Amino acid sequence: MRKPLYLSLFFLFLAAFYACQKKMPTTQHPISTDYETAKSFLWHQNDSAFYYFNKFTTSSKDSLRMAMAFNQMAAIQSDAGDYYGAQEILVQSLRYLHEQDTSDRKCLASNYNELGMVNYSLKNYDAAIAYYDEAIKLSVVPNYTAIFQNNKANAYQKKGDYQHALLIYQRAFERTDQNKVEYARTLTNVAMTRWLQDHHYNASIPLQQALHLRLAAKDRWGLNSSYSHLADYYLQTQPDSAQYYAQQMYVVASLLKSPDDRLTALKKLILSSPPRDMRGYFARYQLLIDSLQKARNAAKNQFALIRYQVEQKKVENLQLQKDNNAKNYQLFKQQLLLFASLLLLIGGLIGGSYWYRRRKERLILENQKVVRENELRTSKKVHDVVANGLYRIMSEIENQHEVDKENLLDKIDLLYERSRDISYDPPRMETIDFHPKIAKLILSFATSNTKVLLVGNQEDFWQHTTAKAREELEHILQELMVNMKKHSRASNVVIKFEAQNDSLQITYSDDGVGFAEGTKPRNGLRNTGNRINGLGGQLIFDSILGSGAKIQLTFPKA
Repeated sequence: MRKPLYLSLFFLFLAAFYACQKKMPTTQHPISTDYETAKSFLWHQNDSAFYYFNKFTTSSKDSLRMAMAFNQMAAIQSDAGDYYGAQEILVQSLRYLHEQDTSDRKCLASNYNELGMVNYSLKNYDAAIAYYDEAIKLSVVPNYTAIFQNNKANAYQKKGDYQHALLIYQRAFERTDQNKVEYARTLTNVAMTRWLQDHHYNASIPLQQALHLRLAAKDRWGLNSSYSHLADYYLQTQPDSAQYYAQQMYVVASLLKSPDDRLTALKKLILSSPPRDMRGYFARYQLLIDSLQKARNAAKNQFALIRYQVEQKKVENLQLQKDNNAKNYQLFKQQLLLFASLLLLIGGLIGGSYWYRRRKERLILENQKVVRENELRTSKKVHDVVANGLYRIMSEIENQHEVDKENLLDKIDLLYERSRDISYDPPRMETIDFHPKIAKLILSFATSNTKVLLVGNQEDFWQHTTAKAREELEHILQELMVNMKKHSRASNVVIKFEAQNDSLQITYSDDGVGFAEGTKPRNGLRNTGNRINGLGGQLIFDSILGSGAKIQLTFPKA
């Protein structure tokens, strides 16, 4: 369950705070008021805590406290369901820490554990396990190491590797310092893993034993876990028992104010209840999930707005300093010119004035050039990322009989995230083979009236290209398909990929209306030409009105 992991990490954060205090003597680095204010809001007014932690990171020079501030911000975002935002901030936190510095290790372990939990929530179990290994390697406190080990075993269990999970859980039984709460957790995990591995295994006895231990200890998070596992265990064999335990889980989750666990409990109630009760549970589930989604979307926007406002204030302060320096410089220069005027003759004054005017004009021209280049680059990105991306989504929706709302929202959310990154160029890490990605992109423009055929789009073709070339070619191909969709009225489109001696060639052809002779290419095709030129290649454009279009892209191998 997600929440018990957070509860464990809460204590880890407290320990990491103490590590922050020991990093530097307070006589050298007094604790920031913003940092202390943020701590006072933590866990009961998280939006205020996030604001003051973020404000602290924009002005502090204490690297360890900055790392811990980012860590806390990530935990707040993750708790609100903003997992990708949490990952981004955790990476920032890691930049301020060093494994060689023993004072940083608690903070590092906390960061890696939180990265593991974020990836666990995103179902990236292999990545989660790798991060838990890093946390275990850096952990210096046995109790925290046990938490990290348990989290790692949970990831193995979720990915279906029950043997590895059981090995880790069994090691927990060997610890003699376990309290009743820890023992109940281990007992539950071992029983459920064995049952998942073999459904003939009788897990009811250890699960009930763990439940009684948690009832005696008044461990609500533990009870939440026990009721959930018992509901799963009895679902197929004793639905009435499964319904009872799901109801108990819903009650405990409500007391814990955990909407995720309430949703889980409602799912179990829907599966285990008789038809007459199922509709009511489903209506409650739908209402809760809609409310939770709205709250999390609002939280994501709020966190982004807080970071933007703090960063904007920092930029304004820097601009004010720059303006003051410029004014001081201007005043100094005026005084210097005045003094020089007393020493130089009229000719010297004229020469100095001429030089000053020419220099100012040159700076203005250079600034205008930079502004134009930035505007062109931004316009190009808006066209490639937002306009073409949105058109592609529209094209896919147009060709679907039924719209998958969740899939559509995912695509729009991805387009939104990419549009936020237009102001800078983040590194793009490809996690899948490129040729299926290109195939999916191009074939998404196929319709019942327009057939699209790919020839030669194989893995070995793309092995001869660099990451930059693949990114540029992805935009080029998307632009060609968007242009086809908007203007060509083609019935057949063929895109052919060929590897030659020292070069690669992509040929686009269609049987559409073509272009009239002398037609000037628009922004999209001009961008295509600029992109292929940037790769050291060339574009050959062949089209006659009424006879289709043929575009040939040739560029050198990597």
